[in-house]
Amino acid sequence: MKVNMVLNDLLNHTSEWLKGTGPNSDIVISSRIRFARNLDKTPFPHWADKKQSKNVLDTVVKGAGECDYLKRTTVFELVDMDNVDKQFLIERHLMSYEHAQKNESKAVIIDDEEIIALMVNEEDHLRLQVMQSGFNLYECWNIINSIDDSLSKKLSYAFQPDWGYLTACPTNTGTGMRGSVMLHLPALVMARQINQVLAAISKLSFTARGLYGEGTQAMGNFFQVSNQVSLGHSETEIIENINSLIRQIIEQENQARDVILNQNKALLEDKINRSYGILKSAHIITSQETTDLMSLVRLGCDMGIIRDIDRRTVNELFIITQPAHLQKIEGKKLSAQERDLKRAELIRNRLNKS
Repeated sequence: MKVNMVLNDLLNHTSEWLKGTGPNSDIVISSRIRFARNLDKTPFPHWADKKQSKNVLDTVVKGAGECDYLKRTTVFELVDMDNVDKQFLIERHLMSYEHAQKNESKAVIIDDEEIIALMVNEEDHLRLQVMQSGFNLYECWNIINSIDDSLSKKLSYAFQPDWGYLTACPTNTGTGMRGSVMLHLPALVMARQINQVLAAISKLSFTARGLYGEGTQAMGNFFQVSNQVSLGHSETEIIENINSLIRQIIEQENQARDVILNQNKALLEDKINRSYGILKSAHIITSQETTDLMSLVRLGCDMGIIRDIDRRTVNELFIITQPAHLQKIEGKKLSAQERDLKRAELIRNRLNKS
């Protein structure tokens, strides 16, 4: 009962990363920094037995409870959650698909504003993440570094002077840090320049994934760009490298938007307004179609073509129209067709109210 009450509370407020604020928020949806940490002298989660995994869970939850930065958090043990609850946290980017696959001795710890999420016994014993709206990696870094320093006084981390933090996957060894920036790049997709950009990202030891990170495909013109290598670089070097790359992508997206606006303004306005019209009037709509159309509406808001809704409303609609959110709103499980009907109704009501 307590789990459902807290999750239902999340439905009634906007996650920090969805607020549509912060630097370059017309192109950068959110910034995130994640730390991978493991407890000393304890097997990594995939090799730990039941007793060891349970001990990790209890130790981390106790340590987090004694950390001032995590006082206003809620502990969700996965054994207490059904599949809709878990999918709900995945859709809000508070938990990974991999973490949701098994329940035993797993938890996610979340703060009131959904800025902080800490997964226990995912690929590593701790996966700590901090998210902010807009292009704001240094703010994420300041917050997560303070939390990590505080937690390290309560928990003994696996660390070697020559290697840094020891992690289950060798690519995370070193700082154990991954910085990610969620980008909205519709103009580069329209201009058919996105494949060149993605190829360049790969050559520079970065990776681009879909809306929900590792293992997901790009949809709605959203791309999550992250560093691939953690070893051999300091945290600030990694952040500055990501910042430098993202600044170049932002410039390219802005240039592509200017070209389309100057050369094909009528075509662009037609596509955006048609998308807006469909969303305001449809009575049945899939999740994929919603994401694609909403991407164009967001572009319309950011370019001043649509003026009667704001970026925050569009960002919220991207998330609350996802399958688990619709079922949490209705308070019951829905079939795919029922979700398509409910999704269209929710969008109509929200957009026609604006």
